Amino acid sequence: MNNAEKLFTSTSRNYNCAQAVACGCGREDLYDELAGCGGGRAPEGRCGALHAALEIVPEEQRKSVTDAFRDSLGAVTCNDLKRVHHVPCAKCVAIGAKLAELHQK
Repeated sequence: MNNAEKLFTSTSRNYNCAQAVACGCGREDLYDELAGCGGGRAPEGRCGALHAALEIVPEEQRKSVTDAFRDSLGAVTCNDLKRVHHVPCAKCVAIGAKLAELHQK
């Protein structure tokens, strides 16, 4: 379990999916900015975990992160991930954080 997953699944539940990815990857500065990006409220209905990962990585890495997220989970929007593919949010957080860590350097 990575840091983002631990934050997301903690009993205090102080982090939505986007905040958990950002803070789990050491970007606590994005906590307030991402407060409204959980539960399908990220831009374009995008998964909040993916949205946070895209905020962390360099612009030239965003397409490869989006593609890798889609390849791993089957979709990029919260609605499709939950209702069509039945992916738990914690798994989105884990994948989003992993991709952000791989591509932020």
